[in-house]
Amino acid sequence: MSVFSTRRRLALRLGAAVAFTAALAACGESAPTFKGSDISGTQLGRGMELTDTNGKTRQLSDFAGKVVVVFFGFTQCPDVCPTSLAELTEVMKALGPDADRVQVLLITVDPERDTQEVLKQYVTAFDPRFLGLTGTPDQVKKAAASFKAYYAKAPTKDGNYTMDHTAAFYLLDGKGESRVLANNNLGVDALTHDIKALLKG
Repeated sequence: MSVFSTRRRLALRLGAAVAFTAALAACGESAPTFKGSDISGTQLGRGMELTDTNGKTRQLSDFAGKVVVVFFGFTQCPDVCPTSLAELTEVMKALGPDADRVQVLLITVDPERDTQEVLKQYVTAFDPRFLGLTGTPDQVKKAAASFKAYYAKAPTKDGNYTMDHTAAFYLLDGKGESRVLANNNLGVDALTHDIKALLKG
């Protein structure tokens, strides 16, 4: 093997190594590290169409340019929902001025009892910027399915009922793309971190 051939192979290997390193660097810039589960590319929430507490029909495209935090719940939820919304209130405080670029959406899984008025009073008690979404049972079912979220009516001993439901936060970027799935016990600091990462993008 000639010296020229050896040098040429070495140069090609070095070039490939540099290109590979550059590619990794580029990936690092465009793919932030999240504290929650990275669900980029899943396209959750597509086709969602519900009514907000002001009577306006809403789709994800209405919130373009904002990071959207979607949470499924209901106003008569005894613990998980109020705790989660209180946590999101703290996240908004931690974000400071950036909070105006974030939209929290509570999608009710109990449209029979959660009227627009009831839902509005409930969510705005946590933060006036929070928005509640409701619809017909079929619309709510379609919205939940688009996020692969679970919910079901659970009868209680007194003849009433409560709702079992997915307790997680869905974080979408400014383009309406689903990016992060965060457990409701992830914590304020971790949620704030992930939202800030999406705001930078």
